[in-house]
Amino acid sequence: MSLPVEFHEIAKRVNNWGRWGADDEIGTLNLITDEVVREAAASVRTGRRVPLALPLRQDGVQTGMIPGRVDPLHTMVQINQELFGPGTIACSDDVVTMGLQAATHWDALSHVSHSGRLYNNRPADTITAHGGAEFNGIDKPRHIVSRGVLLDVARALGVERLDSGHAVTPEDLDAAEELSGTKVGAGDIVLVRTGQTQLLLAGDRQAYAFPSPGLSVRTPEWFHARDVAAVANDTLTFEIFPPEIEDLWLPVHALHLVEMGMLQGQNWNLEKLSTACGEDGGYAFLLSAMPEPFTGGTGTPVAPVAIL
Repeated sequence: MSLPVEFHEIAKRVNNWGRWGADDEIGTLNLITDEVVREAAASVRTGRRVPLALPLRQDGVQTGMIPGRVDPLHTMVQINQELFGPGTIACSDDVVTMGLQAATHWDALSHVSHSGRLYNNRPADTITAHGGAEFNGIDKPRHIVSRGVLLDVARALGVERLDSGHAVTPEDLDAAEELSGTKVGAGDIVLVRTGQTQLLLAGDRQAYAFPSPGLSVRTPEWFHARDVAAVANDTLTFEIFPPEIEDLWLPVHALHLVEMGMLQGQNWNLEKLSTACGEDGGYAFLLSAMPEPFTGGTGTPVAPVAIL
């Protein structure tokens, strides 16, 4: 089934191919300039640090809905082993097998393709079983630090958690921006809170995963107009799921990652941040969300921290 005309019309309006040159592989992260980072550092008011990552655990976010994306399998490979003989210092080591997008993570620009292409008109078949992503891998953006802005859509709409069928619209983002008292600008990383993580924290993994509120196909143009560097939220699928347009699956992924070249993150725990921003009255902060540089990776776990 071909993608609908509506999708292609939006894609043309938000497309960034060639904007930073034919060889570009980091897309909108180019908008995080030295000046943007200096201004982001000035947004620190108290030094309060709020972690935004979910625990990496075997009974984590994944339920099998996404094939092959396994929760972390943690195994000890040595326990108090005296490697250099009896009486020497003992070591304990462990290994983990997990999907790189299993828990709190960034999607790389190579995570999604459509019509046989990746961001910046790279061929989708450059992703291979042994080499991973030849282009647009998660190893290309080596640092992600900028001003973060929490758009607390749930709070702006006066609810603890958005309904599972709620598609977050540009109008919702406007309302949350007004609540924040902060104008989203070039190079910002926007965090969109729906409140969906409350279900996961209460132990209901299935309800957290599906059905889920999320970003509407109308929102990429909102982020594009403001030159946002990256977007993350507190859901498994990022966009509303099932989709708002019948049989059009993951269109926001395609618009962000393929057309705009904009990283997106899922499974971010924004509950403590919502509380902290509400108490503090400020919704902008310094955000550190460094990717693990897996060569050729199409995603990476991340342990982001907001510094208020």
